[in-house]
Amino acid sequence: MAADVVNLRQFRKAKARSEREATAEQNRISHGRTKIEKSLTRAENEMAARLHEQGRIEKPEQD
Repeated sequence: MAADVVNLRQFRKAKARSEREATAEQNRISHGRTKIEKSLTRAENEMAARLHEQGRIEKPEQD
């Protein structure tokens, strides 16, 4: 009935390291785009918004 001895300090550090790596991976996905990719996405969104506005029958009233 001998169990393996586990160093809790090393276990905590390994767990924290893996959590930091997971967070870093998410940040690379969301913030790691090039300037060209960002501008292309922005242009596509603006074009879709303009096309959507052109299909309106009435313009919204402005106060």
